[in-house]
Amino acid sequence: METDVQQLQPLDDVPDTTSSTPIAAIEGTKPNQPLLPPSVAKSQEKWQEIGEQVSQFLADIPNVIGKFFNQYRQLIVTIVLIAATIVTARVILAILDAINDIPLLIPIFELIGISYTTWFVFRYLLKESTRQELAEQIQSIKNDILGTQNS
Repeated sequence: METDVQQLQPLDDVPDTTSSTPIAAIEGTKPNQPLLPPSVAKSQEKWQEIGEQVSQFLADIPNVIGKFFNQYRQLIVTIVLIAATIVTARVILAILDAINDIPLLIPIFELIGISYTTWFVFRYLLKESTRQELAEQIQSIKNDILGTQNS
């Protein structure tokens, strides 16, 4: 196992690039440029390029969203309607649960329901003439909803 591991030995002919001392110019020459060209200009150019790309992306967001909405309009509307239905159902169930927790309210509602059912039976269902009147009212409501005229 020890023979498989080889130790890396430092190379003597590789220059040390981690030195913090500046590189000197050749004696007798006046350099026109600094000894080490500053990377600040290149860095600023890169930041400007990145900034332009980001601003272009942010400018294109409304167009992309508009195309997406136009392409998937029916699906989006369907999903929103389903979500609204679920939220509405949960709110209604929460309200009904809160109402059920109020004492004496359930028996009062039951009494109101029984009273209305009794009135409806005596008003519309006992006599033939009142049943005919109820059938005409139902037909009128159905024609109003469907938009048909019965002559």
